[in-house]
Amino acid sequence: MTGKTRGFTLIELVVTVSIVGLLASAAAPLLELTARRNRDQELRSALREIRTAIDAYKLAVDQGRVRKTVLQSGYPPTLAALVEGVPDARSPDKRLIFFLRRLPPDPSFPDPKADPAETWGKRSYASRPERPEAGEDVFDVYSLSNKVGLNGRPYRAW
Repeated sequence: MTGKTRGFTLIELVVTVSIVGLLASAAAPLLELTARRNRDQELRSALREIRTAIDAYKLAVDQGRVRKTVLQSGYPPTLAALVEGVPDARSPDKRLIFFLRRLPPDPSFPDPKADPAETWGKRSYASRPERPEAGEDVFDVYSLSNKVGLNGRPYRAW
């Protein structure tokens, strides 16, 4: 029984592990970029969904479907009003009009268990665009995050 046993040498194993490690380290930045791109897309989508609902609420007020007083701007008083619904002034049985099924949270907010309404910064109709402040209504929403998107703009400015 004389024969050579076949197998890998230590050098071959070290070279193989080194190559796999090199490929993995090259793929890590790509995975990070993909994660950032997904987070940016989630934020963009959530902002679009909420802003569309705010605009739909304002349109319903302008059409007379939602009652407002002379002192009100016509924008929703809270983000919760978009989900909870408001009575339809034109409906004889006062059916509710809903503008969102659920309020999406800010994907860049650090606490995933926080109430979605608390994850957004709110700008009232009476506040200045360059210095958004909460007030008696919700004219717009913005991210409270200090992070910067792939486009180079801070999430707060989206």
